[in-house]
Amino acid sequence: MFDEYRNTKNGEWPPFDPDADYRRYVDGKPRYEGMKSILDSREIDLPYSDRDDRPGKETICGLGNLKNEIFHTLLRKSGVEVYGPAVQFLRKARQNDFKTAVVSSSKNCSAVLKFAGIEGLFDVKVDGVIAHNLDLSGKPSPDIFIEGASRLDVQPEKAVVFEDALSGMAAGRRGGFALVVGMDRTYHKKELQDNGADAIIEDFNEIMIENNTKDSISSALQSIDEILDVSGDKPIAVFLDYDGTLTPIVDDPAKALLPSSMKETLRELTRHFIVAIISGRALEDVRNLVNIKGIIYAGSHGFEISGTEADQTPFQKGEDFLPSLDKAEQMLREKLEFISDAVVERKKYSIAVHYRKVPEDKMKDLVRVVNAVAAESPKLRKSQGKKIYELQPDIDWHKGKALFHILDSVEADPSRVIPLYMGDDTTDEDAFKSLSGRGVGIVVMEQSRATAADYQLKNSNEVETFLRMLIASKPNKND
Repeated sequence: MFDEYRNTKNGEWPPFDPDADYRRYVDGKPRYEGMKSILDSREIDLPYSDRDDRPGKETICGLGNLKNEIFHTLLRKSGVEVYGPAVQFLRKARQNDFKTAVVSSSKNCSAVLKFAGIEGLFDVKVDGVIAHNLDLSGKPSPDIFIEGASRLDVQPEKAVVFEDALSGMAAGRRGGFALVVGMDRTYHKKELQDNGADAIIEDFNEIMIENNTKDSISSALQSIDEILDVSGDKPIAVFLDYDGTLTPIVDDPAKALLPSSMKETLRELTRHFIVAIISGRALEDVRNLVNIKGIIYAGSHGFEISGTEADQTPFQKGEDFLPSLDKAEQMLREKLEFISDAVVERKKYSIAVHYRKVPEDKMKDLVRVVNAVAAESPKLRKSQGKKIYELQPDIDWHKGKALFHILDSVEADPSRVIPLYMGDDTTDEDAFKSLSGRGVGIVVMEQSRATAADYQLKNSNEVETFLRMLIASKPNKND
């Protein structure tokens, strides 16, 4: 379509590149936005006009309609090429009770699915027609992906996006999805990575579907000898989450006070081990709640650290994100004001939205608000914990990296120390993954879930018992 228009105008513009130009300017975008994008790339200024323009009229809509006319002719003539491994993957996913949605900016989505004979592989469809009716922005806005997750009744942070379009990568990232997988069939891996892909595949055969919940994960109490054997002669450095680990989870975070017996256990622990607490709470908050000398404190998931020689946040560039956090905090407070019992808590380097007391019939509204604010805050990333959403600076920093930063700050060679981390939340999984093959992870949970931890404790009472068992082994942190 573009090359024929170029020829009729005797234009000296570069011809349309079906690989680079399609990916960069057209792929994943609504019809007329893609048309405007390719015209803009050649500095061709045409009026937008009207969606009812006749095909071929010298307007953005007219050329877009001509492209669509050519597309339908080819669709009827040639049908649709289906990627077999993708279909096999979808069928296996559905057999394993995964929900599936097809998300497309195209208004031709239904026609393509019908010609391909794969309409039945999706629980939900969100396409250009639905996006237009709901006034949803096209990619790189995450609106249509978020709408798809909402229709599946799944939170974005529990869903995976598979995309080949650069605009789709950016949309998945901005939408706060758990994983954004780039499909690289045209060898543009770096572009996919630069636009937000967490992982990249060339074929769906590279993906295995399995249940990785460690149903048989061993109790740390019953495995204390095994854990001590792993450390050998190396000293153990103990890292602890606060809420749900040292104290039970309570409705009011201000009432999550450290029991006196746990406090005495921690005091004794510091006499024998390097001890650090890494919490999602603000630094001053967790330090005041514990208030024990000799412990290293890290707040805001490790963005603030005190007690090491540096005694300051490891990332001074976190300051650059404060204006974005300030703006997001204001939006959240204004937009969540109508939802009873939603609590917006500002920490220096993060914003927490607590929804433990929010009525069930208001949860969809709350999720939409949080997702919308996250989408409008490209410098921040959204995460989720137990009854909490958080917005944090979008940089590669988490509890696992904070853990090794602390070891380095106290001049503890990680190759000569065994780090042991205990936590209960999904935010602690970063630490468990970082410790794989390098230390010991212990998850605190009553019921099994997917985890990268090595061992399990049921609650804070078992945590205290385990710490007492460690103390009884009497290693010396100065050895």
